Amino acid sequence: MLGRLRQWWQLPWAERGLLLVLMATQPVLSLSLRVLGYGKTRGHVEALSKHPAPREASAADLAAADRLARLARIAGRRGVLVTTCLRQALAVHGLLRRRGLRPELKLGVDRLPGRAADMHAWVELDGVALAHPRLRHRALEEVAKASANTATRLADTADQ
Repeated sequence: MLGRLRQWWQLPWAERGLLLVLMATQPVLSLSLRVLGYGKTRGHVEALSKHPAPREASAADLAAADRLARLARIAGRRGVLVTTCLRQALAVHGLLRRRGLRPELKLGVDRLPGRAADMHAWVELDGVALAHPRLRHRALEEVAKASANTATRLADTADQ
C-alpha cells in the first residue's frame, strides 16, 4: 500500500488529475455498457466528446496520448472497479476527442492455433496503437476484409 501511495505522489499533478478522471469515468462507462450496450455507449461518448475543430496529432500529442492510455490501464487495474480494455479504450477515445484529436477506437482479435480467440479493444492515433508497442491483435475490420478476400478468391477458383 505504501509503495502505491509513493508512486502516486511521484506522478506530476496533471497526471494525478487524469488518473482520477479515468478512475471516475471507467465505472460510469461500465454501467453504461451494461445498461445501454456498446453501440449506444459509444454513441454517447462520441456525442459528449465532439470537438468543433478536430486536428492532426503532433509528436507531442502522440506522446501525451500514449501516456493517457497507460494511465487508463493503471486506472483500470487500481481503481474502485477493475475494468476491461473496452472501458479503458472508451475513456481514452473520449478524452482524446475532447482535445480535438482524431483517435480511432479499435476492436480486434488474436487467433492463435489451438486456443480460443482473444478479444481486445484499444485506441489508435495516426495509426499508432497507444500503450501497445507489440500488439498482436488484428482489428475486426481487417479480419473481415481478409475473410471477404479469401472468400472471393475461393469463389473465383471454384468458377474456373
